[in-house]
Amino acid sequence: MTGKNTILVTGATGNVGRQVVSQLTATACKVRALTRNPAAAELPDDVEVRQGDLADTTALEAALEGVDAVFLVWPFHDAEPAATVVDAIERHTPRVVFLSSGAVQDGLAPEQQPHPVGRSHGHVEHLIRQSGLAWSHLRPSTFAANTLWWADQIQAGDVVQGAYGAVPMALLHEADIAAVAVRALTRDGHDDTVHHLTGPEVLTQVEQVRTIGEMLGRPLRWQELSREQARRRLLADDSFPDPFVDPLLDGYADMLAAPPPSITSTVETVTGTPARTYRQWVSDHAADFGRHRADRGTNPAVTQG
Repeated sequence: MTGKNTILVTGATGNVGRQVVSQLTATACKVRALTRNPAAAELPDDVEVRQGDLADTTALEAALEGVDAVFLVWPFHDAEPAATVVDAIERHTPRVVFLSSGAVQDGLAPEQQPHPVGRSHGHVEHLIRQSGLAWSHLRPSTFAANTLWWADQIQAGDVVQGAYGAVPMALLHEADIAAVAVRALTRDGHDDTVHHLTGPEVLTQVEQVRTIGEMLGRPLRWQELSREQARRRLLADDSFPDPFVDPLLDGYADMLAAPPPSITSTVETVTGTPARTYRQWVSDHAADFGRHRADRGTNPAVTQG
Protein backbone atom coordinates (compact mmCIF):
# COMPACT_ATOMS: atom_id res chain seq x y z
CA MET A 1 0.00 0.00 0.00
CA THR A 2 1.09 3.59 -0.56
CA GLY A 3 1.05 6.52 1.81
CA LYS A 4 -1.72 8.24 -0.15
CA ASN A 5 -4.33 5.61 0.73
CA THR A 6 -7.57 6.45 2.49
CA ILE A 7 -8.51 4.18 5.37
CA LEU A 8 -11.97 3.97 6.90
CA VAL A 9 -12.11 3.22 10.63
CA THR A 10 -15.43 1.93 11.97
CA GLY A 11 -16.07 2.03 15.70
CA ALA A 12 -13.79 5.05 15.63
CA THR A 13 -14.63 6.34 19.11
CA GLY A 14 -14.34 2.97 20.89
CA ASN A 15 -11.39 1.78 22.94
CA VAL A 16 -9.56 0.22 20.01
CA GLY A 17 -10.97 2.33 17.17
CA ARG A 18 -9.83 5.58 18.74
CA GLN A 19 -6.32 4.16 19.08
CA VAL A 20 -6.35 3.03 15.45
CA VAL A 21 -7.36 6.53 14.34
CA SER A 22 -4.68 8.13 16.49
CA GLN A 23 -1.92 5.83 15.28
CA LEU A 24 -2.98 6.11 11.63
CA THR A 25 -2.69 9.91 11.80
CA ALA A 26 1.05 9.40 12.39
CA THR A 27 1.29 7.72 8.97
CA ALA A 28 0.95 9.33 5.54
CA CYS A 29 -2.53 7.79 5.09
CA LYS A 30 -5.72 9.80 4.99
CA VAL A 31 -8.02 8.73 7.84
CA ARG A 32 -11.81 8.63 7.59
CA ALA A 33 -13.81 7.80 10.72
CA LEU A 34 -17.36 6.49 10.94
CA THR A 35 -19.21 7.41 14.12
CA ARG A 36 -22.80 7.93 15.22
CA ASN A 37 -22.15 11.36 16.74
CA PRO A 38 -19.40 13.36 15.00
CA ALA A 39 -20.00 16.38 17.25
CA ALA A 40 -18.96 14.37 20.30
CA ALA A 41 -16.24 12.29 18.63
CA GLU A 42 -13.27 14.45 19.74
CA LEU A 43 -11.04 13.04 17.01
CA PRO A 44 -7.96 14.80 15.58
CA ASP A 45 -8.65 17.76 13.29
CA ASP A 46 -7.06 16.10 10.27
CA VAL A 47 -9.46 13.13 10.45
CA GLU A 48 -12.44 13.15 8.08
CA VAL A 49 -15.41 12.28 10.29
CA ARG A 50 -18.55 10.77 8.75
CA GLN A 51 -21.84 10.25 10.57
CA GLY A 52 -23.34 6.77 10.53
CA ASP A 53 -22.81 3.19 11.62
CA LEU A 54 -22.78 -0.31 10.14
CA ALA A 55 -26.55 -0.63 10.51
CA ASP A 56 -27.09 2.40 8.26
CA THR A 57 -26.42 1.01 4.79
CA THR A 58 -26.70 4.38 3.04
CA ALA A 59 -24.22 6.05 5.40
CA LEU A 60 -21.86 3.06 5.17
CA GLU A 61 -21.90 3.08 1.37
CA ALA A 62 -21.14 6.81 1.33
CA ALA A 63 -18.30 6.43 3.83
CA LEU A 64 -16.76 3.63 1.74
CA GLU A 65 -16.48 5.75 -1.42
CA GLY A 66 -12.83 6.07 -2.43
CA VAL A 67 -11.54 3.98 0.46
CA ASP A 68 -8.48 1.71 0.07
CA ALA A 69 -8.86 -0.32 3.28
CA VAL A 70 -11.29 -0.71 6.18
CA PHE A 71 -10.79 -1.38 9.87
CA LEU A 72 -13.94 -3.26 10.83
CA VAL A 73 -15.25 -3.46 14.39
CA TRP A 74 -18.33 -5.64 14.90
CA PRO A 75 -20.74 -3.85 17.29
CA PHE A 76 -23.67 -6.26 17.06
CA HIS A 77 -24.59 -9.11 19.40
CA ASP A 78 -25.09 -11.46 16.44
CA ALA A 79 -23.97 -11.78 12.82
CA GLU A 80 -27.34 -11.08 11.17
CA PRO A 81 -26.28 -7.89 9.28
CA ALA A 82 -22.86 -9.30 8.35
CA ALA A 83 -23.60 -10.31 4.75
CA THR A 84 -24.85 -6.82 3.88
CA VAL A 85 -21.85 -5.14 5.53
CA VAL A 86 -19.24 -7.42 3.95
CA ASP A 87 -20.88 -7.05 0.52
CA ALA A 88 -20.75 -3.26 0.82
CA ILE A 89 -17.09 -3.31 1.83
CA GLU A 90 -16.21 -5.66 -1.03
CA ARG A 91 -17.87 -3.35 -3.58
CA HIS A 92 -15.73 -0.39 -2.56
CA THR A 93 -12.36 -1.52 -1.27
CA PRO A 94 -9.87 -4.37 -1.70
CA ARG A 95 -8.77 -4.86 1.92
CA VAL A 96 -10.32 -5.25 5.37
CA VAL A 97 -8.76 -5.72 8.79
CA PHE A 98 -11.37 -7.24 11.09
CA LEU A 99 -11.26 -6.94 14.88
CA SER A 100 -12.54 -10.42 15.64
CA SER A 101 -12.44 -12.17 19.02
CA GLY A 102 -10.20 -14.53 20.89
CA ALA A 103 -13.34 -16.56 21.53
CA VAL A 104 -13.19 -17.82 17.93
CA GLN A 105 -11.60 -21.26 17.88
CA ASP A 106 -9.61 -22.55 14.91
CA GLY A 107 -10.99 -25.52 13.02
CA LEU A 108 -14.63 -24.98 13.98
CA ALA A 109 -17.43 -23.75 11.74
CA PRO A 110 -19.22 -20.63 13.02
CA GLU A 111 -22.24 -22.60 14.24
CA GLN A 112 -19.93 -24.99 16.14
CA GLN A 113 -18.21 -22.25 18.14
CA PRO A 114 -18.99 -22.86 21.84
CA HIS A 115 -19.20 -19.18 22.88
CA PRO A 116 -21.84 -16.72 21.56
CA VAL A 117 -19.16 -14.11 20.79
CA GLY A 118 -17.15 -16.78 18.97
CA ARG A 119 -20.19 -17.75 16.91
CA SER A 120 -21.01 -14.20 15.80
CA HIS A 121 -17.43 -13.21 15.05
CA GLY A 122 -16.69 -16.57 13.49
CA HIS A 123 -19.56 -16.01 11.08
CA VAL A 124 -18.23 -12.57 10.10
CA GLU A 125 -14.76 -14.09 9.60
CA HIS A 126 -16.28 -16.78 7.36
CA LEU A 127 -18.10 -14.25 5.17
CA ILE A 128 -14.94 -12.17 4.80
CA ARG A 129 -12.93 -15.26 3.84
CA GLN A 130 -15.52 -16.19 1.22
CA SER A 131 -15.45 -12.70 -0.27
CA GLY A 132 -12.91 -11.36 -2.73
CA LEU A 133 -11.33 -9.15 -0.08
CA ALA A 134 -7.76 -9.32 1.10
CA TRP A 135 -8.20 -9.77 4.84
CA SER A 136 -6.51 -9.87 8.22
CA HIS A 137 -8.34 -11.12 11.30
CA LEU A 138 -7.23 -9.92 14.73
CA ARG A 139 -8.19 -12.27 17.57
CA PRO A 140 -7.36 -10.49 20.82
CA SER A 141 -7.27 -11.98 24.28
CA THR A 142 -9.19 -10.27 27.09
CA PHE A 143 -9.19 -6.49 26.77
CA ALA A 144 -7.49 -4.75 29.69
CA ALA A 145 -10.17 -2.08 29.27
CA ASN A 146 -12.74 -4.57 30.58
CA THR A 147 -11.40 -3.94 34.08
CA LEU A 148 -12.71 -0.37 33.94
CA TRP A 149 -16.00 -1.99 34.90
CA TRP A 150 -14.63 -2.03 38.46
CA ALA A 151 -14.12 1.75 38.49
CA ASP A 152 -17.35 2.51 40.36
CA GLN A 153 -16.49 0.02 43.10
CA ILE A 154 -12.95 1.39 43.35
CA GLN A 155 -14.29 4.92 43.51
CA ALA A 156 -16.60 3.88 46.37
CA GLY A 157 -14.07 1.98 48.48
CA ASP A 158 -11.16 -0.43 48.66
CA VAL A 159 -13.06 -3.67 47.94
CA VAL A 160 -13.89 -5.07 44.50
CA GLN A 161 -16.58 -7.75 44.54
CA GLY A 162 -16.97 -10.39 41.88
CA ALA A 163 -17.12 -14.08 41.05
CA TYR A 164 -14.35 -16.35 39.75
CA GLY A 165 -11.48 -14.29 41.13
CA ALA A 166 -9.02 -17.05 40.22
CA VAL A 167 -9.80 -16.81 36.49
CA PRO A 168 -6.51 -16.24 34.61
CA MET A 169 -6.41 -13.72 31.76
CA ALA A 170 -3.75 -12.47 29.34
CA LEU A 171 -4.90 -8.85 29.42
CA LEU A 172 -4.20 -6.84 26.28
CA HIS A 173 -3.66 -3.09 25.94
CA GLU A 174 -5.89 -1.55 23.26
CA ALA A 175 -2.89 0.40 21.95
CA ASP A 176 -1.21 -2.90 21.07
CA ILE A 177 -4.28 -4.16 19.23
CA ALA A 178 -4.32 -0.90 17.29
CA ALA A 179 -0.61 -1.09 16.51
CA VAL A 180 -1.06 -4.49 14.89
CA ALA A 181 -4.14 -3.24 13.03
CA VAL A 182 -2.25 -0.25 11.65
CA ARG A 183 0.54 -2.49 10.35
CA ALA A 184 -2.00 -4.75 8.66
CA LEU A 185 -3.80 -1.74 7.16
CA THR A 186 -0.72 0.03 5.86
CA ARG A 187 1.90 -2.62 5.08
CA ASP A 188 2.13 -5.70 2.91
CA GLY A 189 2.49 -9.23 4.25
CA HIS A 190 -0.68 -9.48 6.33
CA ASP A 191 -3.21 -10.66 3.75
CA ASP A 192 -5.19 -13.80 4.55
CA THR A 193 -3.68 -13.92 8.04
CA VAL A 194 -5.09 -14.52 11.52
CA HIS A 195 -3.20 -12.65 14.23
CA HIS A 196 -3.63 -14.12 17.73
CA LEU A 197 -2.92 -11.28 20.15
CA THR A 198 -2.26 -11.46 23.91
CA GLY A 199 -0.70 -9.39 26.59
CA PRO A 200 2.72 -10.43 27.93
CA GLU A 201 1.54 -12.00 31.21
CA VAL A 202 -1.29 -13.98 32.77
CA LEU A 203 -3.04 -12.44 35.78
CA THR A 204 -6.05 -13.61 37.77
CA GLN A 205 -8.80 -11.16 38.60
CA VAL A 206 -7.48 -11.06 42.17
CA GLU A 207 -4.04 -10.09 40.84
CA GLN A 208 -5.54 -7.50 38.53
CA VAL A 209 -7.25 -5.74 41.44
CA ARG A 210 -4.02 -5.89 43.44
CA THR A 211 -2.13 -4.32 40.52
CA ILE A 212 -4.66 -1.51 40.22
CA GLY A 213 -4.26 -0.81 43.95
CA GLU A 214 -0.47 -0.73 43.70
CA MET A 215 -0.59 1.71 40.79
CA LEU A 216 -3.17 3.94 42.51
CA GLY A 217 -1.40 3.73 45.87
CA ARG A 218 -4.42 2.15 47.55
CA PRO A 219 -4.95 -1.13 49.48
CA LEU A 220 -7.47 -2.64 47.07
CA ARG A 221 -8.58 -6.22 47.63
CA TRP A 222 -10.88 -8.73 45.96
CA GLN A 223 -13.99 -10.09 47.70
CA GLU A 224 -15.22 -13.35 46.20
CA LEU A 225 -18.94 -13.66 45.46
CA SER A 226 -20.84 -16.79 44.60
CA ARG A 227 -22.05 -17.11 41.05
CA GLU A 228 -25.62 -16.35 42.12
CA GLN A 229 -24.54 -13.28 44.11
CA ALA A 230 -22.57 -12.00 41.11
CA ARG A 231 -25.50 -12.74 38.82
CA ARG A 232 -27.89 -10.70 40.97
CA ARG A 233 -25.39 -7.85 41.11
CA LEU A 234 -25.01 -7.80 37.31
CA LEU A 235 -28.76 -7.98 36.68
CA ALA A 236 -29.24 -4.99 38.99
CA ASP A 237 -26.62 -3.01 37.06
CA ASP A 238 -28.49 -0.89 34.49
CA SER A 239 -25.30 -0.37 32.47
CA PHE A 240 -24.76 -4.10 31.90
CA PRO A 241 -27.02 -5.80 29.30
CA ASP A 242 -29.07 -8.56 30.94
CA PRO A 243 -28.60 -11.00 28.01
CA PHE A 244 -24.83 -10.93 28.62
CA VAL A 245 -24.94 -11.82 32.31
CA ASP A 246 -25.13 -15.60 32.00
CA PRO A 247 -22.75 -15.82 28.99
CA LEU A 248 -20.21 -13.74 30.94
CA LEU A 249 -20.41 -15.95 34.03
CA ASP A 250 -20.46 -19.10 31.90
CA GLY A 251 -17.35 -17.86 30.12
CA TYR A 252 -15.58 -17.25 33.43
CA ALA A 253 -16.48 -20.74 34.61
CA ASP A 254 -15.13 -22.23 31.38
CA MET A 255 -11.92 -20.18 31.64
CA LEU A 256 -11.40 -21.34 35.21
CA ALA A 257 -11.79 -24.99 34.19
CA ALA A 258 -9.54 -24.66 31.13
CA PRO A 259 -5.73 -24.51 31.04
CA PRO A 260 -4.29 -21.00 31.56
CA PRO A 261 -4.20 -18.94 28.36
CA SER A 262 -1.08 -19.19 26.23
CA ILE A 263 0.98 -16.08 25.65
CA THR A 264 1.77 -15.15 22.05
CA SER A 265 4.58 -12.96 20.73
CA THR A 266 2.47 -11.65 17.86
CA VAL A 267 2.42 -8.03 19.01
CA GLU A 268 6.21 -7.88 19.15
CA THR A 269 6.63 -9.88 15.92
CA VAL A 270 4.35 -7.53 13.99
CA THR A 271 5.24 -4.18 15.57
CA GLY A 272 8.82 -4.73 16.77
CA THR A 273 7.82 -3.70 20.31
CA PRO A 274 6.82 -6.06 23.15
CA ALA A 275 3.19 -6.02 24.26
CA ARG A 276 2.50 -3.59 27.08
CA THR A 277 2.01 -4.98 30.58
CA TYR A 278 -1.20 -4.60 32.56
CA ARG A 279 0.71 -2.37 34.95
CA GLN A 280 1.43 -0.04 32.01
CA TRP A 281 -2.23 -0.11 31.02
CA VAL A 282 -3.32 0.87 34.55
CA SER A 283 -0.78 3.70 34.54
CA ASP A 284 -2.21 4.95 31.25
CA HIS A 285 -5.78 4.79 32.61
CA ALA A 286 -5.30 5.77 36.26
CA ALA A 287 -7.53 8.83 35.87
CA ASP A 288 -10.35 6.68 34.47
CA PHE A 289 -10.72 4.86 37.78
CA GLY A 290 -11.71 8.17 39.35
CA ARG A 291 -14.46 8.94 36.85
CA HIS A 292 -18.06 7.83 37.09
CA ARG A 293 -19.10 5.15 34.59
CA ALA A 294 -21.56 7.52 32.91
CA ASP A 295 -18.58 9.63 31.85
CA ARG A 296 -16.86 6.67 30.25
CA GLY A 297 -19.59 5.54 27.88
CA THR A 298 -20.66 1.96 27.27
CA ASN A 299 -19.71 -0.56 29.94
CA PRO A 300 -16.37 -1.98 28.73
CA ALA A 301 -17.07 -5.34 30.38
CA VAL A 302 -19.10 -6.36 27.33
CA THR A 303 -16.22 -5.60 24.99
CA GLN A 304 -15.27 -8.64 22.98
CA GLY A 305 -12.10 -10.48 23.52
